[in-house]
Amino acid sequence: MTDTPGRKQSRQAEPLCSRCDAVCCRLTVVLMPEDDQVPRHFVTRNAQGVEVLAHNEEGWCAAIDPLHMRCSIYDERPSICRRFSMGGPYCRDVRATYRDQRLRGIPLTLY
Repeated sequence: MTDTPGRKQSRQAEPLCSRCDAVCCRLTVVLMPEDDQVPRHFVTRNAQGVEVLAHNEEGWCAAIDPLHMRCSIYDERPSICRRFSMGGPYCRDVRATYRDQRLRGIPLTLY
């Protein structure tokens, strides 16, 4: 892939499932009224009293299957997770922030 003759773009920034750090699975997921299919044992309330997906002790979404690093409630996942587009602008922004923080030794920030 080239952007100008003789100059190659980095493919490292290209999001692929095979090398995804699943950083989006550490974001705060606010539940909407239409998210009534989400299993209740994965739901908690934040300090403001808003229903969100719970996180485990390590900061990952509680619905992540830790053995396979994939969503255990994929068919019942919240609407915001359904709209999160892999490789979309928000995905790329979250990944870039994570990559930058990791390179500088800054712990991942939960949003």
